[in-house]
Amino acid sequence: QVQLVESGGGLVQAGDSLRLSCAASGRTFSSYHMGWFRQAPGKEREFVAAITRNAGNTDYADSVKGRFTIPGDNAKNTVYLQMNSLKPEDTAVYYCAAAAQTSYSRRAGAYAYWGQGTQVTVSS
Repeated sequence: QVQLVESGGGLVQAGDSLRLSCAASGRTFSSYHMGWFRQAPGKEREFVAAITRNAGNTDYADSVKGRFTIPGDNAKNTVYLQMNSLKPEDTAVYYCAAAAQTSYSRRAGAYAYWGQGTQVTVSS
């Protein structure tokens, strides 16, 4: 199995950029579909972005498309979430997750492994 540790959250202003890191240990992240999810207070956890295993195709929620990217570094066994042009509505706890099944899915329930989360706060 894989263990995931997120880092890089913080308090930024609207329009700023931030990069979150998800360090994987135990197995290489390329063996999994890797996803980023977020949960704002009082709201359900929602899909943000993902990179599929092996082929490395990327997928983004409409709300972040064009602003966020999900690059990976095989040498560091780390997946990132590069967030640009941040908005106050991006404020949430961000989670990294890994899914081992063959088929790709955006559903949070498809991801068996989760990090502890990192807080991102965007002030207006």
